[in-house]
Parts: sequence; structure tokens; C-alpha cells
Amino acid sequence: MDSGPIDYGKLIREGLRSVMARSLKHTLEHGLYGDQHFYITYYTQHSGVVMPDSLRAQFPEEITIVLEYEFEELAVMDDRFSVELSFGGKPTLLVVPFAAVSMFRDPSVNFQIEFPFSDEDMALLPNTEGVDSPAAPESDVKMEQAKTPQGDPANRVVSLDAFRKK
Repeated sequence: MDSGPIDYGKLIREGLRSVMARSLKHTLEHGLYGDQHFYITYYTQHSGVVMPDSLRAQFPEEITIVLEYEFEELAVMDDRFSVELSFGGKPTLLVVPFAAVSMFRDPSVNFQIEFPFSDEDMALLPNTEGVDSPAAPESDVKMEQAKTPQGDPANRVVSLDAFRKK
């Protein structure tokens, strides 16, 4: 086992991905509450993503799906989720590894998590040699609570650049 330094960026990404996974598990068990819904953006070329070739041709890099009223067969595993959505009136099963997700958003409570890709994540994309990370370069992890009153402690953007690998 390599006894190198602790990779805090990786630990934080894994922790934030568990927030997404637990939110999806909660939805699976209890349904969505009120106006709650999720926008999930993921990289379509990421290893482990399962989707029809025709849909991948329409969205060759990223796609944002919405889990709101019309979704079926939601399943949440340790490292991925699957869901059936309708595209052009046709039910379509999608399988999305959590590592492929670049953004998870619940606009009903103004919550958003962005997941910048690490070098390890990039290795799971085809033809990544010489390609810049699709993540925003200025920060490693962002957690936003937007449109909250100025004095509210939830009105924070947490940037963890100090833990970023140089």
C-alpha cells in the first residue's frame, strides 16, 4: 500500500459525491418533496456511462438530465445510479457512475455541488491526452447556497484550493 500524503481533494470529492448519492437514495425511498427536483450534469464519454448511441451522438461531451416528475426505475448503487427517462417519447435507461457527474443541483433549495475532475477521473475519459480538465480551473471544489439572505450562514461558497494538487 502506498503511504503517500493524504489526498484531501479526493476525500472531499468523495464526500460531496456521497451527498449526491444520499440525496438520490432519499428520493428513492421517500420521493421528491414539494417543488424539489434535481439537475444532474455528467460526462457522456466517461467509462461506465450507459446510454443509447443516438443520445450520445446528440450529447457527445456532457448532458444534463432532470429528475422531477417523469422518471422511473431509479436505482442507487455504491458507485453509480440508474434511471429511466423519456427522450422523444421513448423510455431510455441511463446508468451514470457518480465519478462521471460534474454537477448536481437542487434548485428548489438553491443547492449546487460542482465536481471538478481529477487526473484519476480524466484517465477514465477516452482520448484525454493533451486535453485540459473539463472542470473550472480556478477551484477544486465548490459548494454553493445561492439566493439566500446576505446574513444567512448558508450564504457561503466554500473553495478548497489549498487542498488542490499542484
